[in-house]
Amino acid sequence: MISIVIPVFNEEPILEIVWESIKNTLSYNNFDAEVIFVDDGSTDSSLKILSNLKENEPDTLKIISFTKNFGHESAMIAGIDHATGDCIICMDADMQHPPELIPKMVEKYNEGFHIVNMIREKREDNSWLKNKFSTFFYRFINRLSEYELHENASDFFLISKTVAQTLRTNFRERNRFLRGFIQIIGFEKTTISFVAPKRIGGESKYSFLKLLKLSVNAVVSFSKTPLYLGIYIGMIFALFSVILAVYSIYVYFFGNTPPSGYTTLVLFMSISFTLLFFLVGIIGIYVGYNFDENKQRPLYIIKKIY
Repeated sequence: MISIVIPVFNEEPILEIVWESIKNTLSYNNFDAEVIFVDDGSTDSSLKILSNLKENEPDTLKIISFTKNFGHESAMIAGIDHATGDCIICMDADMQHPPELIPKMVEKYNEGFHIVNMIREKREDNSWLKNKFSTFFYRFINRLSEYELHENASDFFLISKTVAQTLRTNFRERNRFLRGFIQIIGFEKTTISFVAPKRIGGESKYSFLKLLKLSVNAVVSFSKTPLYLGIYIGMIFALFSVILAVYSIYVYFFGNTPPSGYTTLVLFMSISFTLLFFLVGIIGIYVGYNFDENKQRPLYIIKKIY
């Protein structure tokens, strides 16, 4: 039994195409499956289209409708929470996670792997700069974190029901990076590389600011290194202050003119305050995330399950 979880947010132009592609793949491979579409507060006709598809596929399709937009990560978590399959596949609704790769993922599961990470070699609709930025992000977080994450891992992955149960009970952070969680959770895992094709319709829901927030979520979830920056920078500035003090004393006693203090003092204070506010901001991010966790608000709220 396979569960396929697909978050949906304003994917009206392509939902029927996505469903037909998935249905054909399941039928051709004779898979026993349930397909769970999680409507993440869509404001277009996505939910209506899904409801119409459900009428023709009463046994295969399940629809979870949120009360509002809770975000892509919350939608994946909701689908995993309500999945009943022996293995669960998460994939996007934009056809950039090719359904024809599902049999390969299931094959790896049948070989005994609990986690199958789909590693994106490139996205055909991304510029060279965006592809390089994605690679840089993973290298950056691997430098900061004690964990080693696969470069260019995606939200296209397979997990066993054992891993899913672990996510349901233990990994319930409000600020999540799910593709990272499944890489540090343990269990037998493997990878499959793929090339993400161009979107067949609609547009990406991840703006630059949303991608930046996701990156911050990942860093905060997997690393405490930024919190130590204050100590490191403080040590550097202490050394710099000692050198400046020695130089000033030397010029005062042995130089021909007294040291020029105004420019040096202003420059030193400007740099110091810039770094100080930067570090206070980093601490504020961690405190804010901790505050969100302590409030223990729900990850999502379901309006209706079809």
